[in-house]
Amino acid sequence: MRGLGTIVNVATVVAGCLVGLALGHRVPERLRETVIAGIGLMTIGVGVASFLATENAVFPVVSIVVGAIIGEALRIDDRLERVGERLKLVAERNRPDPTQSRFVEGYVTATLTFCVGALTIVGSLQDGISGDSQLLIVKAALDGIVAVVYTAVFGIGVGFSALSILVLQGLVTVLGAIVGDNLLDDRMVAEMEATGGPMIVGIGLLLLDIKRIRLASLLPGLAIAPLLVAVFAR
Repeated sequence: MRGLGTIVNVATVVAGCLVGLALGHRVPERLRETVIAGIGLMTIGVGVASFLATENAVFPVVSIVVGAIIGEALRIDDRLERVGERLKLVAERNRPDPTQSRFVEGYVTATLTFCVGALTIVGSLQDGISGDSQLLIVKAALDGIVAVVYTAVFGIGVGFSALSILVLQGLVTVLGAIVGDNLLDDRMVAEMEATGGPMIVGIGLLLLDIKRIRLASLLPGLAIAPLLVAVFAR
């Protein structure tokens, strides 16, 4: 069934959020900080490993630079935060002091974590092309676990990242169903993974409170990488 992987992914993030909301207040602040720092360190490691997938570092470098230019021109990061602000108004309109909420931070951080990376694109394409949702189901399990921890730290905003997953993975799945199985080859996937690597490192830096980078504005680089391979590496 095409689209099953995205449905499962959305469900696991929502379920993880509910578990995080139920357990979050019982977890000591010190433990939450330590766990999120550990996830930040692991995220950096994953990002570095992803970058090493490249066969030519010029491709991810150019992809990120061009992607940043496009992303800043379109103000993608600002738009993502505005979406978070609007969702916050709906979700927390009855809170006594919404100014203390970390809703937007949780929504943006979770959206970037769950949507950056070659697995999101490749898994969705595979789901659309052949109906094979195996990659997305593996991703869904990982996302659900992370959602529990994120929700314990950031709150309910994490659960609303499921909407971002639904939109992005749903669109890519539809694209895969329309275009067919000749869209990406192994080299394109490798360079796209390498391009996503530094973005994943940026998520780790954010979780460690080291540096806030406008990562959403770098996302067009994921589409630029396979295009560069198609033009210059064939």
